[in-house]
Amino acid sequence: MRTSLRSLLLDDDTITAPGATLATASAVGGETVVLPLVARNRVIGMLTLGKPTDERFRQEILELAEDLSRRAALALDNARLYSERTAISQSLQRSLLPPELPKVPGVEVEVIYRAAGEGNEVGGDFYDLFPIREGAYGFAIGDVCGTGPEAAAVTGLARHALRLLAREGFTGPAVLERLNAAILDEGARSRFLTLLYGEVWPREEGGARLKVVCAGHPLPLRLRQDGSVEPAAEPQPLLGVMEDLELHEQELTLDPGDVLLCVTDGVTERREGTRMLGDDGLAEVLTTCTGLNAGAVAARILRAVERFAADAPSDDMAILAMRVPE
Repeated sequence: MRTSLRSLLLDDDTITAPGATLATASAVGGETVVLPLVARNRVIGMLTLGKPTDERFRQEILELAEDLSRRAALALDNARLYSERTAISQSLQRSLLPPELPKVPGVEVEVIYRAAGEGNEVGGDFYDLFPIREGAYGFAIGDVCGTGPEAAAVTGLARHALRLLAREGFTGPAVLERLNAAILDEGARSRFLTLLYGEVWPREEGGARLKVVCAGHPLPLRLRQDGSVEPAAEPQPLLGVMEDLELHEQELTLDPGDVLLCVTDGVTERREGTRMLGDDGLAEVLTTCTGLNAGAVAARILRAVERFAADAPSDDMAILAMRVPE
């Protein structure tokens, strides 16, 4: 028979019994009940109840206290697990993004990343900027379908494969074609991936030469000094779907004062009811950025996206702005 809490109460004594530890304390002029908070067969704390009267706790109050201790233990343990999960997710998210961006001579670069949700899910958006060889730098911005560990696995594969293949001397299309094969090799664990990959060569006389490949990703936009905005690449198939991809790259030049803006679809698909910012809305905002440095351009784009809708974003956002100083 289960020992009742009432039977465990004795004046001025502390008694330990299976599932409960109770004590009375005459020092408060009444009775004090101490119950362990047990979760997953571990004591994670104690719950103390007291009343400064000569009356003893009624049986129904003791049973209520015992139920309260179980519920409190479960809530505390769930909070601990949630906190640990959030810390792990945030640590994993940081590991999927570059710790810092290298300085590109003659080119300003700014990146803004905003994860959606409450921080307990690993997002699918990522970016990177890295040196390939002397005078050449690779950059990428991508979006893996979905969130969580499966998306994180593809994100990690993409980031490291891009760096490795680019430094082995493969062209942009060859890099993405091999990455596509690697994603498909994951079988059931593979995920669709939209990716903008490019290489930039700063020029000593000013400006920069670029080659870009846009695989299913929102098109990069180029802002010229006169305020005109135009797509800087053509749309091509996304990765992780077809085996035999034949991609090609576009070449462009950034003159002093020009800006190249790259974003993930969390920016262009920002919604307010039935309205969506879209490519045209993004291009309209970019036309107002003439004369701004890369950091100011990225910040203005983010503010425009946040002002477009009052609700919290439902998708991750990454913004990469590159500008050649005048």
